[in-house]
Amino acid sequence: MNPTDNYAAAIDAHYGKTGDLENRILTALAAMGKDIDALTFTDLSPVDQFHTGGIDASRHLARLADVTPGTAVLDIGGGLGGPARLLAAEFGATVIVLDLTEAFVTTGAALTTRLKMDDTVAFRHGNALAMPFPDATFDVAWTQHATMNIDDKDQLYAEAFRVLKPGARLTFHEIMAGDGGPPHYPAPWANNPSISFLRRPHDVRSLLTDLGFVEAVWNDVTVESLTWFQIMNERAAAAAGPPPFGLNLVLGPDFGQRFASAGRNLAEHRISVIQAVFDRP
Repeated sequence: MNPTDNYAAAIDAHYGKTGDLENRILTALAAMGKDIDALTFTDLSPVDQFHTGGIDASRHLARLADVTPGTAVLDIGGGLGGPARLLAAEFGATVIVLDLTEAFVTTGAALTTRLKMDDTVAFRHGNALAMPFPDATFDVAWTQHATMNIDDKDQLYAEAFRVLKPGARLTFHEIMAGDGGPPHYPAPWANNPSISFLRRPHDVRSLLTDLGFVEAVWNDVTVESLTWFQIMNERAAAAAGPPPFGLNLVLGPDFGQRFASAGRNLAEHRISVIQAVFDRP
């Protein structure tokens, strides 16, 4: 097994460890009284909007990126496809989700078919460092809380530049390094530093400019993200346990510890959260 295979296996082990994810999701929805044959994309948002701020953060990012009907979007590391289905349903985009975790790809595709959205949202299992798409294919390259697991960000963003059309946009909502020291683990994106690769915002900003991107929007939303975590923690405490339908279905039984670590990392300035849009000339 070469190093790339080792890395892919480690990512798959982290995110794909919860077994039959589609069945877990559908069973939980049915237990809540949902008709699993008449689901909407918003029914899935507690589990498929896997980032700070939830579905509202995705809507805000879509507006920043000026996603409009017919926009061709590549969702890099798009997981179960929550943002992709939002972009298709509310903004009229066509979206391809590219993800390294096979369980996310198969489950996301199955859920999309169940929602009858597979005419506008498709899934590809693949590596963001070697994107299986021709040059100048997409209008928007989109990532939300995906790049924390990617070490070679130079290659990642070079690939994004390659597959974007001239005049297109790179849009992201990402966790980056903070000034308060290394993160606490286990975190939602990693059990330990072996698959956690956070860079400082300044370094990412410089890298993108060096690659030829032109900055259009740069918003530090760390404070807002911490507030969101605090609200989520208060709700969990009031409920005296994990929600019947939430990210615990994806992260597993140690969800509470991972979620608490993320909030602590924000509070101690060990991580930061950035929303940004960069133009590809």
